Amino acid sequence: MAVYCLVGNSSEILMCGHWRFQSFISVDVATDMEKIEDQFANLHIVRRSSELKEPTYLLGIDTSKTVHTERGGFVAVLCSNGSIRIYDKETLNLLREFSGSPGLLNGVRFANSCDSVYSASTDGTVKCWDTRSASEKPAQLFKGYPSNSFISFDVNCKDHVICAGAEKVDDDALLVFWDARFTSQDLSLRDPLGAYSETHSDDITQVRFHPSNPNMVVSGSTDGLVNVFDLSIDNEEDALVATCNSVSSVSYIGWCGRDYKQIYCMTHDEGFCWWDLNHLDTDEPITCLNIQDVREITDVKEGHLDYLIGGLYHEKMDRLFVIGGTNTGKIHLLSCTSAGLTHMTSLHGGHAATVRSFCWNVSEDSLLTGGEDAQLLLWKPGAMEKTFTKKDSLKIASSVQQRVRVHSSDSYKKRKQQ
Repeated sequence: MAVYCLVGNSSEILMCGHWRFQSFISVDVATDMEKIEDQFANLHIVRRSSELKEPTYLLGIDTSKTVHTERGGFVAVLCSNGSIRIYDKETLNLLREFSGSPGLLNGVRFANSCDSVYSASTDGTVKCWDTRSASEKPAQLFKGYPSNSFISFDVNCKDHVICAGAEKVDDDALLVFWDARFTSQDLSLRDPLGAYSETHSDDITQVRFHPSNPNMVVSGSTDGLVNVFDLSIDNEEDALVATCNSVSSVSYIGWCGRDYKQIYCMTHDEGFCWWDLNHLDTDEPITCLNIQDVREITDVKEGHLDYLIGGLYHEKMDRLFVIGGTNTGKIHLLSCTSAGLTHMTSLHGGHAATVRSFCWNVSEDSLLTGGEDAQLLLWKPGAMEKTFTKKDSLKIASSVQQRVRVHSSDSYKKRKQQ
């Protein structure tokens, strides 16, 4: 994914926050790059969600993977008030809202085979709602161990296994697993299959299953480690395929490369790392790129870069792209090679504050973005919406700000002063 819709997999081949392309077919790579640049640059706002009584930061976006002939799809948005909002994919009309109470929700993910939507909670559960139901009560509740507070999760490509990452308690930072399959005697409350406890030493901030191999999962932590596991192997020590060190707190991870045998991560202080797992059993170095602070070395045309949002992998081109932005709402598309990150083009005029989430469906040529200005925007090529007003940034209580991602600028400012 997501995600990080950096997220999901479908017959349309899309990933939200982690975009997966299959629509461009061109012999010349330079021509393909120009097409991507033009496609991104030609996007305009055609819809925006209506204002609500309780505006919130929009922290995550995913779209439903199932295809319906009688109606359009759904958009699920993670909000900083601890809720999941479900919108109509075409009109952005709010359909329903699910509360994560008593805990705060982290992450949002649609199932691959139905319209169920998942989120992890600080109350020690992973919740699953049926978007077709008007009931606010979760259809299923995946219960963790005592004292678990989940801050990340993912569902594998077959919807068979859920994995959630927990905050560190005492000396333990757990990855917890559940069997997510429905049975004829299905229970609404599920206990864990088991947990990994030895491979991270701090809060597990990111979990991402492989897009096509249901047994492969990668996790990231504030301890700086990015671990790759093969769940087909019985014990944790042997299941650990690789450990990569970002040397900073991990904010985002994703899969890329041919057959998705590479991984990359972003850090809370805007670092970027990229590793090739094909080289694990060779003498070749696995590190493709390691940038301590992307803001210091990335030259943005007629502007600057304040933070990273997520990444995408273009299958036909075998090319990784990175998405970043500014505190005033501009969105940047960066091309990634072993030589570094290169700015390609930007979107502006939509958001008035930091952009937190996105989901691009290339087959439909549409982009969804959400930000700290409480706006959910739908971008498409061609005609712009008739009227719109750029919203101001929100002022949200400090208790909420503590739960959402903060882009660190202190280290950047200090280095610039040296």
